[in-house]
Amino acid sequence: MVRRAAFAALAMSVVIVVTGGAVRLTASGLGCTTWPRCTDESLTPTAEMGFHGVVEFTNRMLTYVLSAAVGWAILAARCHRPWRRGMTKLGWAQFWLVMSNAVLGGITVLTGLNPYTVALHMIAAMALVWVALLMWERSKEGDGPAKLSVARPIHQLSYVLVTVVGLLVAAGTLVTGAGHHPGTPKDNKIVPRIPIDYDRLAQFHADFAFVSVGLAIAVIFVFAAVKAPQPARARAKELLAVLLLQGVLGFVQYFTDAPELMVGLHMFLATLTWIAALRIPLALRTRDDLAPADRLPARAPQPAAV
Repeated sequence: MVRRAAFAALAMSVVIVVTGGAVRLTASGLGCTTWPRCTDESLTPTAEMGFHGVVEFTNRMLTYVLSAAVGWAILAARCHRPWRRGMTKLGWAQFWLVMSNAVLGGITVLTGLNPYTVALHMIAAMALVWVALLMWERSKEGDGPAKLSVARPIHQLSYVLVTVVGLLVAAGTLVTGAGHHPGTPKDNKIVPRIPIDYDRLAQFHADFAFVSVGLAIAVIFVFAAVKAPQPARARAKELLAVLLLQGVLGFVQYFTDAPELMVGLHMFLATLTWIAALRIPLALRTRDDLAPADRLPARAPQPAAV
């Protein structure tokens, strides 16, 4: 039950990233003109708002579906016997991330799609993916203390790789902020953009991609040399495959003037790249079940029968 609920929350966290990207790529970022209502007079989009209003409002409604999935994960962890306290905390962490990102999304609308709040909105969504993934991975483990399967420097190297991939994703949000899709129709000149040359930001993003690929290759060889657990070696290869696919897609996207469908696919693969990187350090340690004495409080001795 806990594993299924945690996976549902993870899947919805990926969906909300993709649908959020769809809002921007369909130029529907201001489809609802205010927040938390859609207009000053209406909670829902009006007929005059057309397609863009429906897209923006649908994405807002999916936040409730995401909240329901997170709520299921919290209840599943809380009702599990024995109670999985750590899992419950991860569920509540997801809840507060969803709420804070909903508010940040509202601020994004109220500030007219300021590119910096749009970037923070995306980064907060990736933070949600991180916590949701951690809960799902933990659902397959016990609740005992973590035990490293490799030397600590090797484990630290995996976190260096995660950090670089995280910076790669963050750099991508800057490219978006200066790029071709501000989230409104192209004739709308009011939406601010990041005042840095688009080509320079794209090169900056590509540099992080090259570093990520090189580091992923190095990690694969290091894992093979130290005979790291097979799941960790397999996950490192999966990350490299997704990075290479992303690299090819990114170059094609750049030289074809960033078509909407390709940008949306790039965002989806960015989420998968982030997940692939995060799963590597999690495969380098194990957790056993707690002993019964650690899980349950000792029962008080019963008085002897008279």
